Amino acid sequence: MNMADLRTLQLATHVAFDTATTERLQDIGAINVVRASDRLIIGPNRLDALEHTRARETWCSLSEKRSGTDESGKKWDRLYSPDVRWEPPVVVWVSVSLHERVNLWRVCSWLRRIGIACSDVLIVEFERVYGTMKRFHEPVRTPPFICSASVADHLDNALLDRLGKSGPWPAERHDRAVRLWESYADENPLPFVESCKASVEGFPELAPLWGLLSCFFPRKAAEGTLRLSRLDELILTILSVDEHQTDVSVFCHKSQAGLELRELLSCTGDLFLEDRLAQWARHDSSAFVERAPGSTPEEPMKSFVYRLTERGVRLRDKGLDQLTDAPRLPIAGTEAYRPSAPWVLLEDGQLARL
Repeated sequence: MNMADLRTLQLATHVAFDTATTERLQDIGAINVVRASDRLIIGPNRLDALEHTRARETWCSLSEKRSGTDESGKKWDRLYSPDVRWEPPVVVWVSVSLHERVNLWRVCSWLRRIGIACSDVLIVEFERVYGTMKRFHEPVRTPPFICSASVADHLDNALLDRLGKSGPWPAERHDRAVRLWESYADENPLPFVESCKASVEGFPELAPLWGLLSCFFPRKAAEGTLRLSRLDELILTILSVDEHQTDVSVFCHKSQAGLELRELLSCTGDLFLEDRLAQWARHDSSAFVERAPGSTPEEPMKSFVYRLTERGVRLRDKGLDQLTDAPRLPIAGTEAYRPSAPWVLLEDGQLARL
């Protein structure tokens, strides 16, 4: 590493999308590191920074377990924090994880809004590191969504070498990133979905991202029947009428539905399953899902147990009478199951208003 690269490392403002990368950058000499760690795939998103922050904080406050701060009380997402010193150049470290790619678009948009030229923004991109560790005893298969990769998966020498070889994106690519964030955070999801389907040069993450997001919208069959989203269908398929199950038993369910659910949760975080089960249990006076205290309330994902009711079985198997049969879920700039934004996924993969 030459002196110019060392100076960049020490004097630049660095943006990292997870805690592990934040700490690694500090360990190798970075001083001003901004952690912008938020899984924007789930939850509300707004183009205005203040509105975005308020919407995310409100949504987080509705969770029984999730917090907007780490154990030391620092915000997971400091991108919009007023105490950040944005000293150019700004170095953005990003892996192939889908949630990091969405955050990258947001960073590009924010840096433009605060007046930092794209020529002063260095994008340091990393490919996925392939390992051999397996968490579950299941057949080997290629995951459809990459959401667990991290810049911190790479060795220090690789980080320093990539920094030395990195540079600003061409203005056109930076512009495209800004436009992607603007369409992602818009109440009307159709322009963003069209970008995903048409593809945008320099952003190969768009096709798999829409493949993931489409799993959170309710579906409309050819004959007109309203069906649950694929995510909710998997959850209600795993839940049993005959026995109560903890969050962790739903998460670890040894079935095809369990495998597919874990693939989705790899992009949302496992605490999202706790939230979604709680949302289902609280949703209706005549519940589709029942909840009771668990035997080990102090343990994560074991605080409560859940059981599918007969009404829940009918909903899963026969479909929804109306969108409000399911609890609403914020996605990108809109909400799934919201009557005022009745977006449904058609059998051909298109998103349409009901």
